[in-house]
Amino acid sequence: MEQKTLDFQGKKIFILYPHSVIHEGMLDILIMEGYETYTLRDHNRARKLLERFPGSIMFINIDEGLKEEEWECYVQEILGNPKTQGSQLGILSYNADKNLMRKYLIDLSLPCGYVQLKLGIQESTRIILDVLAVIEARGRRKFIRADCESDFNANLNYKEEETLYRGKLLDISSAGFAANVEGLGNFPAKALLRNVQIRLHGGLFMIDIVLLGKKQDKTNSYVFLFGSKLSPEHRLIIHRYIKMCLQKYIEGLDL
Repeated sequence: MEQKTLDFQGKKIFILYPHSVIHEGMLDILIMEGYETYTLRDHNRARKLLERFPGSIMFINIDEGLKEEEWECYVQEILGNPKTQGSQLGILSYNADKNLMRKYLIDLSLPCGYVQLKLGIQESTRIILDVLAVIEARGRRKFIRADCESDFNANLNYKEEETLYRGKLLDISSAGFAANVEGLGNFPAKALLRNVQIRLHGGLFMIDIVLLGKKQDKTNSYVFLFGSKLSPEHRLIIHRYIKMCLQKYIEGLDL
């Protein structure tokens, strides 16, 4: 039997024309659970992104953007296009019409199902998480890492006795981060740095970190792990920052 392998990076997840409930909490939960999730407000651009990232997942809000019959054609076009037919689609809607559900679930056989948002945000989120787990959307990746090298509002400050160290974050996940910090050459690997101030745009918190080591071929660039368990508040700051970085990346792509 052929052994199944998981994508190390996981799959990109797009939510097209997200309902307000998506922004009110579902997106934060998906990001915190390790799913690389983006929101889109243009169905034509969405189709190009599916071409750019084959095998991606997209949940479509059919309550907005196009008429219902137009959404059916849109889905059929994606499934019939060799460049996008490997996409995994699902439907989001407040409409509980059984014939409509049957069309997408049975006739079109969408692998990500038909999520009734009228069930409420918690139940809808649970259903989506269950779907993403079944199709192994996260792959082998445990944490989403955001590139923040170009963001001058992502930095750290650390004071050791009378010396103040300032650093520029290069990337970050809820496990740790990489940063460019001058003057850390005398610190041994696995050194514990206490009460480090992390600033992520408007978010600010203090935490202990562990110096894991120097990045290869990078002068003054180091990898750090969070040395103490993140509080829910700190975790939310990090994941909302990651969400912002992901969204900025996808919106900046030239398609």
